[in-house]
Amino acid sequence: MKIFALLGRIFFALIFVLSGFHHLTGDGVAYAAAAGVPSPAFLVPFAGLLSLVGGLSVLLGYKTKWGAWLLVIFLVPVSYYLHPFWTEKDPGAAQMQMAMFMKNVSMLGGALLLTYFGAGPYSIDNKGK
Repeated sequence: MKIFALLGRIFFALIFVLSGFHHLTGDGVAYAAAAGVPSPAFLVPFAGLLSLVGGLSVLLGYKTKWGAWLLVIFLVPVSYYLHPFWTEKDPGAAQMQMAMFMKNVSMLGGALLLTYFGAGPYSIDNKGK
């Protein structure tokens, strides 16, 4: 059963690692600017760094609790600024934004669990324990 903690960390971390690389290239700056994100040319790559470092930390199980906090710091403003379903007038767009917002809330829950419980077995944090 210990393998499930490792698989959960891998599956959870993949989206952050992959999107982190995407944000670091500056892709999405225009989208963030249109969504009202302040200083998007700085904040999009910074968010990418949070996502990448936090995701790698969780993936490897190294300083997992700190990495999970980085993901929390990433998810809260991204969810608020980029998925404001409450402002959408078009019902279809509102539904899509709500689904994306709730996906982020779900990931936020997972990250908060990691901040408390840590990486679990098969991790660098618990090597030799």
